[in-house]
Amino acid sequence: MLLALEGINTFYGKSHVLKDVSLEVAKGEVVALLGRNGSGRSTTLKTIMGVVPPKTGVIRLDGAPIERRNPFTLARRGIAFVPEDRRIFPNLTVAENLRLAALSGRKGAWTEKRIFEYFAVLGERRNSLARLSGGEQQMLAIARALIANPDIILLDEPMEGLAPMIARNVEEVVRTIKNEGNTILLVEQNAEVAMSLADRGYILSNGRVMASGPIDQLRADPELMQRYLAV
Repeated sequence: MLLALEGINTFYGKSHVLKDVSLEVAKGEVVALLGRNGSGRSTTLKTIMGVVPPKTGVIRLDGAPIERRNPFTLARRGIAFVPEDRRIFPNLTVAENLRLAALSGRKGAWTEKRIFEYFAVLGERRNSLARLSGGEQQMLAIARALIANPDIILLDEPMEGLAPMIARNVEEVVRTIKNEGNTILLVEQNAEVAMSLADRGYILSNGRVMASGPIDQLRADPELMQRYLAV
């Protein structure tokens, strides 16, 4: 198993946010974390990435425990994180943003040349400051993850705040990345989009995993869908 969480408990101060969360992601798989706002989905990604370390539990990458590592070390180990707020450096150029991400030192199929071929809009803006539209920022955030040639991408709300047409463009980018065999752990508020992209899912509510399984299996339980995913 590429990534495994075992009995993870995460706190914000005295607030117990993740409660005995366990999940697995196999190589080449897209797994969606499903649930309403406040269910603990984004905190799960931040916990994996070392932004909010767990109080108890084990996180394993390729079998090795990583729950006491900092984000920079985890990036070098092969985890890329695309946060909800994107965290683009607006006073650097598009190319400089990518070169910073490439400092992880991991070599692979995603080179700067390929990124600019794949994301044509970024190629056109490569020497411009990264003061981009929301959709272009999201493209750059995803490109920055890819250029690190990670083993797994943690993708947090990639379509949040985007106009519908731009959101569909980002969705197609994620779908293409998936079809190339990349491993993704996805948080996306639009449950239908998330389930269309994922192979398996975990449903979270109040920081606990309430159900998990192949997407078709979860879809086949209307009571489950209504209880935890209906708005």
